[in-house]
Amino acid sequence: MISFADVLKGNILAEFSAISAGGMLTAVALAFVLSLFIVFIYRITYSGVSFSRSFAGCMVMISMVTAVVIQVITSNVVLSLGMVGALSIVRFRTAIKDPIDTVFMFWAIVAGIITGAGYIPIAIIATLFIGAAFL
Repeated sequence: MISFADVLKGNILAEFSAISAGGMLTAVALAFVLSLFIVFIYRITYSGVSFSRSFAGCMVMISMVTAVVIQVITSNVVLSLGMVGALSIVRFRTAIKDPIDTVFMFWAIVAGIITGAGYIPIAIIATLFIGAAFL
């Protein structure tokens, strides 16, 4: 007799193996490059007192991590539900002082989402267009 746990395990392993290492590396590398561009635009347009290198590094890392998470979520429904549950308990306690910082952080997250979903031309065009709009 096949149990529900066996079905879930078989489904998770079958679908997770559908993610290629090349596709994962491409998404993470592109998210890295696009987020560096975002940080470059942020640095050029920054008008505050002191530029925060940790915030810039955070934008790069969050874009790359988001690309990985989106790749996993799109590969398996069961994993996506588990990640939504796990990520729902995470709370950000750091207050972002300038509203434009929120926009840049959201832009970095969106770049990671688009690259993780595999829409590479859209990611590149959208990032360049938004960067031009900021300039």
